[in-house]
Amino acid sequence: MRTVLVSMPFMDIDRPSIQLGLLTAIGAEHGFAVRTLHANLDLAARVGVDDYVRLAGHRSRLVGEWLFSVEAFGASAPDPSGTLLESPELPLPPERLRHIRDHEVPAFLDALLLAEPWHEVDVVGFSSTYQQNAASFALARRLKQRYPGIVTLFGGANFDGEMGPELVRSVDCVDLAVVGEADTAFPAVLRALADGTDPAAVPGVVCRAGGAVSATPPAPPHDRLDELPAPDYTEYFDRLAALDLPRDTGWIPFESARGCWWGAKHHCTFCGLNGSTMAFRSKSPDRVRTELALLARRHRSFRFAAVDNILDPTYLTTLVPALADDGYQLFYEVKANLTRAQVRLLARAGVTHLQPGLESLSTNVLRLMRKGVRAAQNVNLLRWARYYGVDVAWSILCGFPGECETDYAGQALAAPHLVHLQPPASVDRIWLERFSPLFTTIPRRTPEASYRLVYPSTVDLDRMAYFFDYDLPDALPDSAYESLRDAVSAWNTAWHTATLTYRSTPGFVQIFDNRSPDGRGTYTFEGPLADLYLACVDRPTTASAVRAKLGLTWPVEAVEEAFGEFGRRGLMFLDGNLAVALALPAVPGR
Repeated sequence: MRTVLVSMPFMDIDRPSIQLGLLTAIGAEHGFAVRTLHANLDLAARVGVDDYVRLAGHRSRLVGEWLFSVEAFGASAPDPSGTLLESPELPLPPERLRHIRDHEVPAFLDALLLAEPWHEVDVVGFSSTYQQNAASFALARRLKQRYPGIVTLFGGANFDGEMGPELVRSVDCVDLAVVGEADTAFPAVLRALADGTDPAAVPGVVCRAGGAVSATPPAPPHDRLDELPAPDYTEYFDRLAALDLPRDTGWIPFESARGCWWGAKHHCTFCGLNGSTMAFRSKSPDRVRTELALLARRHRSFRFAAVDNILDPTYLTTLVPALADDGYQLFYEVKANLTRAQVRLLARAGVTHLQPGLESLSTNVLRLMRKGVRAAQNVNLLRWARYYGVDVAWSILCGFPGECETDYAGQALAAPHLVHLQPPASVDRIWLERFSPLFTTIPRRTPEASYRLVYPSTVDLDRMAYFFDYDLPDALPDSAYESLRDAVSAWNTAWHTATLTYRSTPGFVQIFDNRSPDGRGTYTFEGPLADLYLACVDRPTTASAVRAKLGLTWPVEAVEEAFGEFGRRGLMFLDGNLAVALALPAVPGR
């Protein structure tokens, strides 16, 4: 079965699709001729990289889906006149968006039909996540019209759970869909089609049969990740070069684990990832290193981004120390409770970028999220990431049931003391995502409004939407977050030049404060006060623990009073009974 796997807009262009790369390699292992088509690159070359990046990064409205709606659904498209363009939140000017929809998108699809030998193809597969549905349907619709013998196969996060069956039912250019992981289902579907047997019998496959939708339950999630081949990204890099798009700023995706070990125990309330595949599985350290070495040689790059939802904690004593000898530049998602030693270890292994899921600097809000960390731990991670030169991607989330205005007022008051650390990118209300715990506990919800401007009325949006608008009783007004937003804006302005460092010897510490142009100065502490401060440098600790560690004769209340004074001067972050020093060592890299 001659097969083409397609990644349509609006997938990011700075990395290939690991879904396509992995399934291509799996298909080859099973003897099938499978190739890929990163068509998202073609649209980026056509509309311009800057415009494409803005469209791909826009999440507040389904603008990317809307751009392809008319081509995907024809006369059934619900918004030919462009009501969506009246939205105040658009990534590009309305006239530019209308031109892309009416001219660039049809030309892009026409070019794809002419550039590929589709008459030689038996199966076209589409991997769809976030805003890739409408573009995928648009190409599939044209292919089915011109080459009715082609079988279209869909999969990806947009087809998980009940979303897949609903899209198979309501979108006639979708022949088959895989719900869940496709490692075993994909080659099994190709084998069934090649042998003339019914692919509907393959676990995880959904299809239409006699006017109804047939769905076979998925197989258990694949748990022998070492047996999977390395992904093949050859076509992506060839296409990047042919289109003269930049490649030196991108990342090569790799997979060392699936699922989420934390979510399997305490699913974060707002997270909709891992809808049907939460069980955590990871590759052996030797397998990960072998795969990275193969991909580095094949694609002439040492920049790798792990697609894992969370770092396997056992890697901190196995894989990560070994990577220190290999020279990679790595991105990983981690849990925020890393120690100083662990951040140092990651930095020495080449981890230059982390996404630690900080989400808040309020312990009460973190508890409502079920994050399993306290605000002081989040601050401590920011401290040691800054010290060891690790970039941290994070934002502050708000809008949780049970939160209080004081949760955000406290963060706003703390922010000026943290401006020497990397700030959050934004302060945003949570999105209500399908598969998240909040999705099941907030009864008053409707599909996000822009879905109605993309999908025909024949699509049951309650079953296929991933993002939802919601009405939360007792929700805080937007004004409750304004002081924090202002403080974060000031933080983003200040942090590149702000410093707070210390030098010390037993019984003596000097702290150099350059966080504010109007408040530069040096603090000097001696004796027990110096020792007390230094006892809180490595990690958050309590007054009683510091008293015991230092053998102080002071009562615990006196230690707490000293903590309070350090906090008032902005030299410590206080979080209930925890205190953590904010100054970083003046000597780098230790």
